Amino acid sequence: MKRAILLLVIILSFYQQAAAQAKLVEKINRQGHELVIPYEKYVLPNGLTLIVHEDHSDPIVQVDVTYHVGSAREQIGKSGFAHFFEHMMFQGSDHVKDEEHFKMVTDAGGTLNGSTNRDRTNYYETVPSNQLEKMLWLEADRMGFLLDAVTQQKFEIQRATVKNERGQNYDNRPYGLMAEVAARNLYPYGHPYSWLTIGYIEDLNRVDVNDLKNFFLRWYGPNNATVTVGGDVKTAEVVKLVEKYFGSIPKGPAVEKAIVSPVVLEKDRYVSYTDNYIRLPLLNIVFPTVPNYHKDMAALSCLAQLLGGGNSSILYQQLVKTQQALQANVYSQLFELAGEFTMRVIPMPGKTLADMEKLVRASLDSFEKRGVTDEDIEKFKGYTEAQYINGLQSVSGKVFQLAAFQTLAGNPNMIGTLLKMNSAVTKEDVMRVYNQYIKGKHAVIVSVLPKGQETVIAAPDNYEIDKTNYTAPDYGYTGLKYAKATDNFDRSKHPGNGANPVVKVPAFWRKDLPSKIKCIGAENNELPTVTLIIAIPGGHLLQAKDTAKIGLASLFADMMNEDTKNYTAEQMAVELDKLGSSIEVSSSRDAIVFTVEALKKNIDKTLALLQERIFNPRFTETAFNRIQKQTLESLKQSKTRPAIVADDVIAVVNYGSGHIFGMNEYGNESSIRKITLKDIEDYYNNYLTANNTKVVVVGDIKQNEILPKLAFLNNLPDKKIDMPVVPAKPLEVDKSRIYLVDIPKAAQTEFRISRVTGLKYDATGEYYKTGLMNFALGGGFNGRVNINLREDKGWTYGARTNFNGDEYTGDFTFSAGIKADATDSALAEVIKELKAYATEGIKEEELVFMKNAIGQRDALRYETGTQKALFIQRMLQFNLPANYVDQQNKILKNITKPEIDALAKKYIQPDKLNMVLVGDKARILPGLQKSGYEIVELNTDGRRVDGEMKKGF
Repeated sequence: MKRAILLLVIILSFYQQAAAQAKLVEKINRQGHELVIPYEKYVLPNGLTLIVHEDHSDPIVQVDVTYHVGSAREQIGKSGFAHFFEHMMFQGSDHVKDEEHFKMVTDAGGTLNGSTNRDRTNYYETVPSNQLEKMLWLEADRMGFLLDAVTQQKFEIQRATVKNERGQNYDNRPYGLMAEVAARNLYPYGHPYSWLTIGYIEDLNRVDVNDLKNFFLRWYGPNNATVTVGGDVKTAEVVKLVEKYFGSIPKGPAVEKAIVSPVVLEKDRYVSYTDNYIRLPLLNIVFPTVPNYHKDMAALSCLAQLLGGGNSSILYQQLVKTQQALQANVYSQLFELAGEFTMRVIPMPGKTLADMEKLVRASLDSFEKRGVTDEDIEKFKGYTEAQYINGLQSVSGKVFQLAAFQTLAGNPNMIGTLLKMNSAVTKEDVMRVYNQYIKGKHAVIVSVLPKGQETVIAAPDNYEIDKTNYTAPDYGYTGLKYAKATDNFDRSKHPGNGANPVVKVPAFWRKDLPSKIKCIGAENNELPTVTLIIAIPGGHLLQAKDTAKIGLASLFADMMNEDTKNYTAEQMAVELDKLGSSIEVSSSRDAIVFTVEALKKNIDKTLALLQERIFNPRFTETAFNRIQKQTLESLKQSKTRPAIVADDVIAVVNYGSGHIFGMNEYGNESSIRKITLKDIEDYYNNYLTANNTKVVVVGDIKQNEILPKLAFLNNLPDKKIDMPVVPAKPLEVDKSRIYLVDIPKAAQTEFRISRVTGLKYDATGEYYKTGLMNFALGGGFNGRVNINLREDKGWTYGARTNFNGDEYTGDFTFSAGIKADATDSALAEVIKELKAYATEGIKEEELVFMKNAIGQRDALRYETGTQKALFIQRMLQFNLPANYVDQQNKILKNITKPEIDALAKKYIQPDKLNMVLVGDKARILPGLQKSGYEIVELNTDGRRVDGEMKKGF
């Protein structure tokens, strides 16, 4: 009898393994220098698609599971459900405890997230390559074993979290509801694109846990999913692991391709709404077009670039440069079922949206007369080629593209197809799509109106949504049953780790140019690109001696992006786009920074344009007046954004309004008005220098190749710039206080709870150690404050604590956007967490978790060109030794609980905190008054509203 049972088990095991075998259906290799992502594609008997891409350049792996379901599979009354379900997928499964998914990935030194759009939902982990099996086990567990772990409590917490996400990203943000209003009025009632992915609050309130379970059963079967694995892996090993963990999961109901009729507008539809957070109105014009991968996709993208993509575009030239509009942009967005061509304009003060609409239509007439040039086509092709190449810098970028192409086009190898589409675009194609989709065609025209400015509307509302012809779709939710996989192994056993990968810090070189410019570089030949960063001393701190014109450095950088002696700004932009390059000038705390991105083949021509940009600027009165006006309006607009207000005010509270660190680097309305064109010219003549200038080079270029090409930098004048010595002395804090800033009707309260530590950046000293100490408190998703406020209470979309530091000063800050009605309760919880950590310190299990997480994440830190550039830039900026990472790892390995606890006690100090809360005073003040803290009311500039002037405010 025992032998018969044993034989039966062996036979069942054989059939289970055979049933799970994946079939190779496609293998793509690179031929020559073609732009392609090599991969192998398999299909399992249960319908699961597997794509594997091998990339052994870095010891990392990305696992992505994409389900072909997004908000387009929802229905009236149940919007937002696909995104809500994304949150629920992180709440544990049969063999993974609540919050354990995040913890396991973080403990492995990895990162993770998920995203939902109209057409698909994906989940992904990026980890050191030795963690591959564990990631596949995690993803398979929630695909096949989710529902029994779903509880009403988890459901309610995540429902609250999604509401907070909506509040933070839509309801509490200027122009945040514009896309929602446009979609609702563009598509017919009930059309799957007529609501946003985030959904409506009333619909989120309406659904229950059974709706969630049915959604999982209907859409989350393996036959509606693609598993994509990329990185330092062996394809055969990946296939075996996917067969093991996913192969026995039962197939779900069949999912048919969605089909909808094209959108047809019978007239221009004018609609409007009033936005609580804006000072300037916005005009949003949307034309319906075609679905993704349509033959007109590239031509529409080219048309959008010509009309509103950058400062050489038609709308920029006719609206922004003439100071009729603050911003003017055009976008072509194509989705699986439909496409949208959007024209968006923010007028200058005094202009109505009716004025803007007339100007937009006049601009289209001008474009029609101008036509499309050979140079326009060349510019589009150069720009798009660079975009595709830059998108392949990371394993993540390649995996995301493979997964999206497979899910939405059924073909992972779409890069070649899209490149051919772009390279085949002609002038005639662009004019044809203009005539077919834009000229004389009807659009939805949304007026977004500031409170009290309803008269600036484009035209009276003339459209009401017709709800009479709606029939709810039958998605097949009736009779769904939950069937779990039957395995021949124990899924409850967590897979172990493979051998630890060898992580190599990027090799780099250092060299001083004859002018004593300091250069550092790292060769990276994975892609034919080059990144260059040039930092010239100056920036915000240079104005510490004369703060009356604060914002000068930022304004100067903006002017450096304008005309030169041999090129207008528009001509420069066209030349750069043709090369697939970019040159951007910006201002930082202590530098003017030139950032260059180029394809290797075009580096010489790009550097010639950089030389022109640096040495031949042409500062005109016209450009200055426009940029000064735009800056003033942007500053006014920022005062309506609670998150920006919170950041600005906490700086004032920490340092005082008269201290350079308490001032916005972009200036204020008073200081910007005082700046003249002569100030810009004087800045250039007095402060552009080779002395202490630093250059960072990363990419497909060797030291002996790039240095001769940078010889022109030796022509910078050798001027010694005396940067002001700024005492980073904060205002004295004798006790914790609440500083309340009123933003009427704000859906959330922005928290910035902070104290100045004075800890300057130190890669191997106490500053580095405070970062280790902070990890358990709020340095990641599993930090105490986030688990408490998001996962346990559902009051926020995310909460963090950070220790920041540079050469000058340092601070500790808690930040979060909190549901308005929970403001007082959340404040109490934050202070409770800070006090507990400062008093009791870190737990032993938290210490182990921190060491594991930080100790293994080096594999992810040096992958892309940008990451390598930031790494070696830090080495140059702070003159770090070549082995500083080894020193950090040694500190991490040996740090103890007593050391962590001492740092927490020393630097958190919960009784001496500046607590800036930006929100709706009417809603939050009564609760805060019961907290026992002194409350000081400030305006959006950080000044007291009662007129009493305490030093620093």
